[in-house]
Amino acid sequence: MTNMLYRESLGLLTDLYQLTMAYGYWKQGRHENEAVFHLFFRKLPFDVPCAIACGTEYVKGVLESFRFESSDLVYLGEMLGNDGAPLFEREFLDYLGGLQLTCDVDAVLEGEAVFPHEPMVRVRGPLLQCQLLETALLNMINFQTLIATKAAEICAAAGGDPVLEFGLRRAQGIDGGLAASRAAYIGGCTGTSNVLAGKLFDIPVKGTHAHSWVMSFDDELAAFRAYADAIPNNCTFLVDTYDTIEGVRNAIIVGNEMKKNGNRLAGIRLDSGNLADLSIQVRELLDEAGFTDTEIVASNDLDAETIRQLKELGAMIDVWGVGTRLVTAYDRPALGGVYKLAAIRDHADAGAGADWQWKVKLSNEPAKVSIPGIQQVVRRLDAEGIPIEDVIYCEALNPDAPYAGEKLLHPPHLLSRLSPWRNHCCFHWRRQLPRRKS
Repeated sequence: MTNMLYRESLGLLTDLYQLTMAYGYWKQGRHENEAVFHLFFRKLPFDVPCAIACGTEYVKGVLESFRFESSDLVYLGEMLGNDGAPLFEREFLDYLGGLQLTCDVDAVLEGEAVFPHEPMVRVRGPLLQCQLLETALLNMINFQTLIATKAAEICAAAGGDPVLEFGLRRAQGIDGGLAASRAAYIGGCTGTSNVLAGKLFDIPVKGTHAHSWVMSFDDELAAFRAYADAIPNNCTFLVDTYDTIEGVRNAIIVGNEMKKNGNRLAGIRLDSGNLADLSIQVRELLDEAGFTDTEIVASNDLDAETIRQLKELGAMIDVWGVGTRLVTAYDRPALGGVYKLAAIRDHADAGAGADWQWKVKLSNEPAKVSIPGIQQVVRRLDAEGIPIEDVIYCEALNPDAPYAGEKLLHPPHLLSRLSPWRNHCCFHWRRQLPRRKS
């Protein structure tokens, strides 16, 4: 995916105060001081035991294409301060024009379980550069981690049944739709209706027809027959345009006709009504007619709690199509990740092994007090390979991890991975891993 979406520089994808701080660092001669920032979140977004990391592949694309174009510099040069004078002096804009990123960026693998206050991304490099990356990193990691976590919650509720992401039409814009489709796949969904996401990210694409197909014909049976004739290898009939049970009977009629031609009725989709009762009735009708391998697909504003309730009621649903409440993270629309300075030292002394100054953000709210140091996380596993705790430690004080286990922060060249999250244990727990600082 790297650079696939970012053929142009996104140097201006930032908040103005990042640029004014960068200008201030430059004016003070502090712009090359070595700094360490960490990106993390303070609170889990849903009723889940962990979050699912996502978005670092987008970050790689931004890092590789990061620059300030001449048109960016012209735009910045036209900005005015309160006194009507230019906000930035020409020499600073020339500096930005020649800027090349030299930061080291380490991050958690996409699809990994992560917990509050643990660094998901660690940025180390010149203070000015670290500052300029903040907004873009938060924009990409926050949203995609949120959606991947929502997808994992929904997939856990489905108990191993396939979950399809159907949310493009309700997503927040084009990029929101693409990022959500990708994050949902990382979070465990088995496919998407989003064709562009399928092309860009190699995600399986699923879909058949809508109510408009049925309504465009004189009757439902004719609509099903025409669809089966046109696309016999992709027949999942939407049966609730008029009367759901009658729709299933029509699907069975066409399914029998398809059998004679060597084709099969792959599924029927329910998109309204009492899904539990309807699915039970539909399963009986299909089985009695010999369509025991025809799947029942359900949609209609589904979410994790709705799916859990339907399964408790004995719903005979094989595949779940989830749209709006997944791609918008309907019940918690933001993750709330933050990006905090944790260490700094004068660049002139860095080569001589100067001591770091540890930085802590204090607050009257304990949860908002940041952790200082150059952080790494080691995940300890038991003899069966099940995580038992995560330990945050400072690599400057402990070059070696204090415990045997897997280090979670990796350099960018090791981060490429796009595969559905199939968590080995964490989402089956109803508690968090303990977190320790060392």
